[in-house]
Amino acid sequence: MGIANKEAIKQFQLLMEEVDEPLKNTFENVHQGYPDETLMRFLKARDGNVGKAHKMLIDCLQWRIQSEIDNILAKPIIPTDLYRVVRDSQLMGLSGYSKEGLPVIAVGLGLSTYDKASVNYYVQSHIQMNEYRDRVVLPSATKKYGQYIGTCVKVLDMTGLRLSALNQIKLLTVISTIDDLNYPEKTDTYYVVNVPYIFSACWKVVKPLLQERTRRKIQVLQGCGRDELLKIMDYASLPHFCRKEGSGSSRHSENGHTNNCFSFDHPFHQELYNFVKQQAVRRESIAPLKQGSFHVNFPETDHEGAEIAKTIETEFHKFGNQNGLTKSLNGLRVNGA
Repeated sequence: MGIANKEAIKQFQLLMEEVDEPLKNTFENVHQGYPDETLMRFLKARDGNVGKAHKMLIDCLQWRIQSEIDNILAKPIIPTDLYRVVRDSQLMGLSGYSKEGLPVIAVGLGLSTYDKASVNYYVQSHIQMNEYRDRVVLPSATKKYGQYIGTCVKVLDMTGLRLSALNQIKLLTVISTIDDLNYPEKTDTYYVVNVPYIFSACWKVVKPLLQERTRRKIQVLQGCGRDELLKIMDYASLPHFCRKEGSGSSRHSENGHTNNCFSFDHPFHQELYNFVKQQAVRRESIAPLKQGSFHVNFPETDHEGAEIAKTIETEFHKFGNQNGLTKSLNGLRVNGA
């Protein structure tokens, strides 16, 4: 850590000493014993500006209190069949670890439909995976590898990306904004694989809109990305859709569901769901467990996010017009516009 960074952290620490006790309590759940590293994440997200980073962190902590995020890992999505359909339509899971010990998070963006449950369940599920990553997975990795591990790598599978994805942009923008504002700098690198033409067309116009810090993190790989990914992880940690060309985000793998980290039957999701149920049982003596989604306050999308969403919409419509799909695009709009 450079001298400038040390000074910025010191200023940040002094500001945090002045916050109210409830904010300090929820901050403990955020930093998990590594407060300085957490302050540095927020500083990076605001280009080293202490005042802006402090405001960002305070806003994050207030959001956590207002939305009861500290309790979200004790709020299972029930019944189990409902959680299963959420998993079948929101494709995301932990496939393993990189050679440096970073968790490998696989995301099936192209085949995620987000149409089997309400928006609130998908947001709840996403935040639960964030919190489980930060409170359980990363601390365990830190202990196992004997060094602080505070970030992950994500492998984004674009298999099956279609024009109908426009219907999902509003929800994806909400989720992305929640991550940007409350879980900044948690992803070391994004690897994009199984890229169809429609993604390539969008990427050309979206890339210049991204901040340089974000652009540096994104690597678009050829095909399923297997050869490149094997440089940073073992075969066992490869997401199932990267193991052979053309495999994609199929809901099945060569060994049934065993290697499909999107499946509810995968060990990661079984461990996560059982953990949440166990936490819920511990809290039941305080408040009975109820069915229903966990409502979270949705943050306002920033200007950059709104501009990117609009650009994607425009490119999708261009693609549809060029391919004679204008009629199928009628009614598809971003953010309800």
